[in-house]
Amino acid sequence: MLLPLVGITAGDPAGIGPEIAARAAADPRVLEVCRPSVYGPGPEEAARAFRSGLCSADAGRAAYEAIVRAVEDARAGRIQALATGPINKEAFALAGLPWKGHTELLAHLTGATRVAMMFHSEPLRVVLATVHVPLSDVPRVCTRERIEEVVALAAEGLPRFGYALPRLAVAGLNPHAGEHGVIGHEDDEAVAPAVAACRLRGIDVVGPIPADTVFVRALRNEFDAVVACYHDQGLIPVKVLAFGRAVNVTLGLPIVRTSVDHGTAFDIAGQGVADPSSLIEAVRLAARLAGSRRHEGQGRSE
Repeated sequence: MLLPLVGITAGDPAGIGPEIAARAAADPRVLEVCRPSVYGPGPEEAARAFRSGLCSADAGRAAYEAIVRAVEDARAGRIQALATGPINKEAFALAGLPWKGHTELLAHLTGATRVAMMFHSEPLRVVLATVHVPLSDVPRVCTRERIEEVVALAAEGLPRFGYALPRLAVAGLNPHAGEHGVIGHEDDEAVAPAVAACRLRGIDVVGPIPADTVFVRALRNEFDAVVACYHDQGLIPVKVLAFGRAVNVTLGLPIVRTSVDHGTAFDIAGQGVADPSSLIEAVRLAARLAGSRRHEGQGRSE
């Protein structure tokens, strides 16, 4: 059986994306598990066409167009998975693009209505209930319905990572998970009812658990993944534990998509010093997930 074709988008061409995409595509660890195909300019072409480290509308538009081409190929079956390099949200905004990140854009391009961002690493897996929203908006966006949706996506997605019956925990939104309304009412009014509803559906999930202890408990193997209420609540522990080795996975898409755990690093762009480790891990995981999806498809057809 041929190795899966994995598309690698170079991300913002003014950042480190073109460099790490080229290095990842040539890495022996990548070549042993897939056939990589890069979307977007290589390092030399990017250096000629864009000023390294400069946020611009042109760079944002170029990154967007590479993603669109890659998604079209993934949906048509011309590639079996997609690993994305880092984009810059400000460059997207300068280009007049309404999406704040890959997750929202990929949902739009694929027509997916239920998506969630998961960061996968060896020591810890975290799924985010809200992503690119201001902290002041989190209580409004982190509803009972959204938490139920994300817990369900995590329960559906984790078996592909080797967790047949995943054990999930939901982090409390407020300090001490609200202390029964003493420090905020959201945990009692949104998080706890969502967890109860998911348990009635047969999902092994508990919460809300105070965020200052739930990740420690996950590291002690009490849980296979934690659902975090907002972006930094979930990503700080992942990046402290596994920065450069964690992989961003979008749950709920009709295609396989992974990504790096870092940004465009404009401060070191064009210097040839960027570390491709996270993208290498993302490509390797994309190849693994593409293989599991292929086997699932064969099973359904038999």
